[in-house]
Amino acid sequence: MIVIRECRGFEELQACVDLQIEVWGYSDGDVIPRRVFLVAQKIGGQAIGAFDTEIRDQGSEIGDDGDASSLVGFAFSLPGVKTGAQSRSGRPESYLHSHMLAVRDGYRNQNIGARLKLAQREDALRRGIERIEWTFDPVEIKNAFLNIHKLGAVVRRYEENFYGVSSSRLQGGLQTDRLVAEWWIASHRVGAAIRGESYTSPERRGESGENWVTSIEVPAEIYAWKADERHRHLAQKVQAENRAKFQRAFSEGLAVTAFTRDAEGNGTFHLGQWNEPQSESSLDESLRPEEPCVKLG
Repeated sequence: MIVIRECRGFEELQACVDLQIEVWGYSDGDVIPRRVFLVAQKIGGQAIGAFDTEIRDQGSEIGDDGDASSLVGFAFSLPGVKTGAQSRSGRPESYLHSHMLAVRDGYRNQNIGARLKLAQREDALRRGIERIEWTFDPVEIKNAFLNIHKLGAVVRRYEENFYGVSSSRLQGGLQTDRLVAEWWIASHRVGAAIRGESYTSPERRGESGENWVTSIEVPAEIYAWKADERHRHLAQKVQAENRAKFQRAFSEGLAVTAFTRDAEGNGTFHLGQWNEPQSESSLDESLRPEEPCVKLG
């Protein structure tokens, strides 16, 4: 059984450090150390783990909610503050920046990543936080599908070569371009996405179609191209062309509001008009999970 809960103690936080090296293949200079996980928890961030309670190392005694030896995934966030034009009210607004989401190979495609994100949301809502942001690679089709289609995030910003040179093998030699996902976790849009329902904003109900203005495509072959030096130039070409398309669309006030995949695995970002939601501090009960999906505290 997979249990989702807050990480506790040095050993579980070190397991998060070890897992990030296993997943991304980072060199020492790129690894987030244990002390940062610890400090983040102390100042309002999150280190939420996924634990496989079926794992039994020799001599270990794993409780009903797992331990460091059974960690198979984690989500890590830092607290932040939006001010000025980035704040809806013009006053300082708290938010979370979700910096890492990792799931061990062999446990992927089992909804663990989505469960970790929902645990982040549940904890944030309890604390009165309504926005979580994170960055993701614009050519990663699976990540885009999770972030936009399953979770209901929107995107309005493109960061070119955000991290500079990366030691991660997953980057495939490409520049570290990133889209910024905005997850308005108290909104009806997000609630509908989590329930697997379509959502039409109130001001557009009764209109036909999805009101998309343009779209940007990512070919399924991008993974193979990134992994093969002989074809990496094709991945770089897609990245450069899509970068220009995203930057032009965002400069015109458009936002990514949907993401679809076809039968061959190609991905498509759909862009249209979108307005920030008003504060939803009195959250509709229909947006809350029926049963808690995480044990925190």
